[in-house]
Amino acid sequence: MAQTKDYYAVLGVPASATQDELKKQYRKLAAKHHPDKNPNDPKAAERFKEISEAYQVLGDAEKRKQYDQMRQLGAFGGFNGVGARRPGAGAPPPGGFPGGAQSFKFEDFDIGGLGGLGDIFSSMFGGGAKAGGARARGPERGQDVESQLTIPFRVAALGGKVPIELEVNEECATCHGSGAAPGAKVQTCPECQGRGSISFGQGGFAVQRPCPMCLGKGSVPTERCPTCGGSGEVRVRKKMNITVPPGVDTGTKIRLKGQGGHGARNGPAGDLLITFQVEPDRFFKREGLDVIAPVPINIAQATLGSKISVRTLDGKKVAIKIPPGTANGKRFRVRGQGITKDDRQGDLIVQVDVSVPDKLTDEQEKAMREFAEAGGLKY
Repeated sequence: MAQTKDYYAVLGVPASATQDELKKQYRKLAAKHHPDKNPNDPKAAERFKEISEAYQVLGDAEKRKQYDQMRQLGAFGGFNGVGARRPGAGAPPPGGFPGGAQSFKFEDFDIGGLGGLGDIFSSMFGGGAKAGGARARGPERGQDVESQLTIPFRVAALGGKVPIELEVNEECATCHGSGAAPGAKVQTCPECQGRGSISFGQGGFAVQRPCPMCLGKGSVPTERCPTCGGSGEVRVRKKMNITVPPGVDTGTKIRLKGQGGHGARNGPAGDLLITFQVEPDRFFKREGLDVIAPVPINIAQATLGSKISVRTLDGKKVAIKIPPGTANGKRFRVRGQGITKDDRQGDLIVQVDVSVPDKLTDEQEKAMREFAEAGGLKY
């Protein structure tokens, strides 16, 4: 009896794999079996479709959660009679169905607070197809793309634009998303006869799922597009400039609407989710919205007092008065010269580090001793 595909097995990962591990494995397999690298190997094209189909579900955290729920309920390894059939739904004809199989529709089963299996299955695979009827899948939203972007400290503090390069799915320019080679015709899918779905015998039930040949379209080209292998999409490197808002920190996330994966059948594009990683600065440090600027001074400046000039985040200079007898680590606050975020503004905090010379000349040592003795200092 045919078995419904196990998407974890398709990708060759355990069910406990993290999303990052899934993504890494998908990219590895997709690169290996991509039709562009295997132009004369139809098996590679089929394998590429299987990999893409599996990652479309497992690569989305919400879809994966629903898929795992169905696996636990036995929907991919024998239904095991879980759930209650809705009254009057899908009643078998007298004597049962041929071969002992029952007509199984996910929408006919209710699972407590989860609702109907049809709701879960439809949300995972883009809508269920009704047996015997033609099925035309509508527009589908593209996948969200997640990326980490490393930015300089000052850009994170002040805001600015940073270039980024991403790998996303775009509509194939050769076939314009149809999957057909130039001049080829589009015909009814021979696998599903135009329904867009196929039925598998599973645990005594007839289980419906999207057709793997046409990917639910109900039609296939007489000749596949040589650029995209019939998928209608290509993986491309996309360059763009990201606007960094002022005050971001490591771990800050932003969502850019419509900058993610291409939407199938004129569907909207997914979103781009950026997580920032801030590089440390060689001079400044951050404490909340305050910026710490450590400034070295010598022992004479600390003892006798002085004036020093300190550069701010935006490159301006401010004068700081160092009073006599300033201790090492003393901080001086310059109001309003820190990080601005959400109408709140931090300060620039100048922290003096008193440096002591490693060696003194004889003349310097003599002067230091005279200074200490005059002040009654013991040494």
